[in-house]
Amino acid sequence: MNGADTAWIIVATALVLFMTLPGLALFYGGLVRARNVLSVFMHCFAIACLMSVLWLVAGYSIAFGSGESGFWGGLDKLLLIGIGPDDLAGTLPEILFFAFQMTFAIITPALIVGAYVERVGFGFVLLFSALWMLICYAPVVHWVWGGGMLSDGGIFGEIGVRDFAGGIVVHETAGLAALVIAFFLGPRKNRTTPPHNPGYVMIGAAMLWVGWFGFNGGSQLAADGGAAMALTVTHISAATASLTWALWERIKFGKASLVGMVTGTIAGLASITPASGFVGPVEALIIGAVAGLLCQEAVTLMRQVLKIDDTLDVFAVHGVGGIFGTIMIAVFGAGTWAAQLGSLAIVGAFTLVVSVVLLKLVAMITPLRVDLETETNGLDLDVHGERAYDMTS
Repeated sequence: MNGADTAWIIVATALVLFMTLPGLALFYGGLVRARNVLSVFMHCFAIACLMSVLWLVAGYSIAFGSGESGFWGGLDKLLLIGIGPDDLAGTLPEILFFAFQMTFAIITPALIVGAYVERVGFGFVLLFSALWMLICYAPVVHWVWGGGMLSDGGIFGEIGVRDFAGGIVVHETAGLAALVIAFFLGPRKNRTTPPHNPGYVMIGAAMLWVGWFGFNGGSQLAADGGAAMALTVTHISAATASLTWALWERIKFGKASLVGMVTGTIAGLASITPASGFVGPVEALIIGAVAGLLCQEAVTLMRQVLKIDDTLDVFAVHGVGGIFGTIMIAVFGAGTWAAQLGSLAIVGAFTLVVSVVLLKLVAMITPLRVDLETETNGLDLDVHGERAYDMTS
C-alpha cells in the first residue's frame, strides 16, 4: 500500500460524492420551477443512497470481479465478502477502490435525473435507476475499466479503448439513457418557465467543477504527476468552454447568460473527462474551446429541431461532450480510431437497447409519468408532501 496514493484517493472519493451531493442537486434544482426543486433534491439524494447499497451488494462485483468472460466480472465479490482492509487493488486498499468507484456509480444514474425532472414518477426513478446501474452501467465499467472486452487485449487487440475517467462509461451511457427516457416520456406541459434560481445553478456548477478534480485527478489512482496533469487539463477545459459558450451566446442572442456560461463549464468538464489522462494543457484548451460551441449547438438541435424535451440538456451536454472527448483522444494520437469509435458504437448500442427494455419493463410495474394535476401543481407537494417556497411560481 502506498500512503500518499491512499490519502489522495480518500480525498478524491469525497470530492466525487460532493459532485452529486450537493453539487448536481443544486445545479439541477435551480433550473426547474420552484414547485419542483425538492423533488430534484429527493431524486439525487435517494439515488445516492440506493446506488451505494446496490454497488455493495452486486454492482462492484459485476464491474470489477475476477470473471474472465470479458462481458462481466461475475459474482465473486458480492457484498465484499472476503475483502478486508489489508487487501490491495494496485497500491490502494481495495475497500478504498470500491468506495471511489461507488461514487461514480452514484453520479452516473443521477445525471439522468436532468432528462425527466418535473414530470416523472418517483417509483420509476428508483426502480429504473437501480436496474440500469446493475444491468447497463456496471457491465460497461467491466468492459472498459475492469479488464473486459473493450480494454487492452480485448476485441480491439493489444491497444483497447482509452477512457480515462468516463467519457464512455459515464457520460455516453447517462446521456443516451437520458435521451431514451425523454423521448418516451414526452414533453412537459409547460416548457417555457425559466429557471427559478440561477444562483443555485451557479453554486451547483461551481461545486461540480471542484468535485471534478477528484473525478478526473482521482482516476489516476495515484498521487503523482499524472494526477496533477489530469487536474490541470480539467480546469483549463472547463474555463475555456465557459468562455466560448458565453461568447457564442453573445454573438447569437446579444447577451451572455449566467446559466449559459456555467452550462459551458459542465460541457468542458464532460468533454475533457475521457482525455484528461492522455492530453496536455494545449489539447485541453482546444477541447474546451470546441466543447462550448458544440454542446450549445447540440442543445439547440435537441430543443428546436428534434423537439425532444430533455429537460436539463443531459444528452446535449454530457452525452455529446463525452462522445466528443472520446473521439479527440484518437485525434491527438493517444488512442486508436478503431478502439475509440468502435467502443462508442458498441456501448452506445448496448445502452440504447438496455435503456428502452428497462423503461418498458419498469413502466409496467410503476407509472412512468405523474398525472396532469400533479405536474401542474408541482411534484414537491403532491408527491413528497413538502414545499420549498410559499409561492406558486
